[in-house]
Amino acid sequence: MEIINGILSVFAPQTFIFLLIGVLGGAIIGALPGLTATMGIAILTPLTFWLQPAQGFAMLIGVYNSAIWAGGITAVLINTPGTPASIASTFDGYAMTKRGQGGLALGINTLYSVIGGLFSTVILATLSFPLSRFALKFGPTEYFAVALWGISMMASVSSGSVLKGLMLGVAGLLLSTIGIDPMLATRRFTFNNPNLLDGISFVPVMIGMFGLGEILYQISVYKKQDERDKELVNNLKLGRVFPKWVEFVRTIPSTIMSCIVSVIIGAIPGAGGDIASIICWGQAKKMSKHKEEFGHGSIEGLATTCTANNGVIGGAMTTMLTLGIPGDSVTAILIGSLMVYGMQPGPMLFVENRPFIITLIALMVVANLIILIFGFATARVSSKILLVSQKTIWASVIILCAIGSFALNNSFYDVIFMVAGGLLGFLFRKLDFPQGPFILGLLLGKLTESNFRRALALSSGNYSIFVTRPITIVIWVLIIVSIAWSFRKAKPSLA
Repeated sequence: MEIINGILSVFAPQTFIFLLIGVLGGAIIGALPGLTATMGIAILTPLTFWLQPAQGFAMLIGVYNSAIWAGGITAVLINTPGTPASIASTFDGYAMTKRGQGGLALGINTLYSVIGGLFSTVILATLSFPLSRFALKFGPTEYFAVALWGISMMASVSSGSVLKGLMLGVAGLLLSTIGIDPMLATRRFTFNNPNLLDGISFVPVMIGMFGLGEILYQISVYKKQDERDKELVNNLKLGRVFPKWVEFVRTIPSTIMSCIVSVIIGAIPGAGGDIASIICWGQAKKMSKHKEEFGHGSIEGLATTCTANNGVIGGAMTTMLTLGIPGDSVTAILIGSLMVYGMQPGPMLFVENRPFIITLIALMVVANLIILIFGFATARVSSKILLVSQKTIWASVIILCAIGSFALNNSFYDVIFMVAGGLLGFLFRKLDFPQGPFILGLLLGKLTESNFRRALALSSGNYSIFVTRPITIVIWVLIIVSIAWSFRKAKPSLA
């Protein structure tokens, strides 16, 4: 009876309206580069406090799920991720758009984002306690191993040259050391500039590299590609949105893998959709019989990353609700929202506020179904962005990149980081260097270093701590297999 009441409460007029508002708002926020799901939740949370808990969380859950999905729209259409979780969607989505399959890419983004979201919600509903206990076992050694596993994906995301990818990956790792030392709290490489105390902000660099950098590259080759781009736009008008049954069947193995891996990564505090999507893309490439298509418009590759984007949500919510530990930055804000409503996240939440938890899970299911309908209904409208003149798109993206970067922390330095990332992205494109490894190194550098040093502090400098815990050993095996497999497949292109 509780389950039925929880489901029915979602369709109460006010609750359902706020859910719709959240989905629509999330779609707008997610599709604008720099306006992340975290920012959207942070802005809207104070506005929900005057609502009932179910109504307030209906809006927030709608924004959370919708923004992550919508981040793939601009990633597919203009090679600019709307949210960090959509970085890996640019690997294959934009290539599909360039060859006239933008409608299909948008359809895949919608369908597989919903699949990942629904699967992770089912996990939240049925396996929340086992997953939370599993995540609770993670210490510094496990976190270090997971981060290293992510870094091992550098070889996989280095299309064409593993050596170039490793070089840029190391560069990203080195840049991540700028700021406050995670163990000693001393300044490192800040040059006495207080704006560098928090290090180089990842999101502005990502926006610049994949947004401004792409625009600069398009401007540099505009005269050569003008006619071809017009032809691609005309082809896009007739592009189908729904994948064929054969294409869907082909993606099933990688989709299943992505669902499982992304939920586990989401349940690990501090991990997120950006890490999950890159790791899943690399693993899907290893599994695929069509590895040569990855990075060049692979349907499998795009489906895998879109599944992972939203697949982490259920895992992150599981950790947040059952342990009171944020799985990502969005759930950190949601913890504060729960406390304002007088609910303390943790195991007792499932006992004392069971009806609310059931309603929350039902909200996530319905939000994904709304996204499915809304996404397919507006896919062709979304693709019309390519019919706007090239110069208008360039100007719009540059303005949005600047506004989005500044709005993150109201800091002009973030805009400088964005511009620097854009210039690097432009150089990488011109010199045929892969961008993924650099972003991956910058993203995982702090997580890797801090947990490596914490583990050594706990063991008094004894390195055997990294090979004595069962979970860590399993992850080490995955790392070794991943690296060996990548180099075996990439022997012809090491240089």
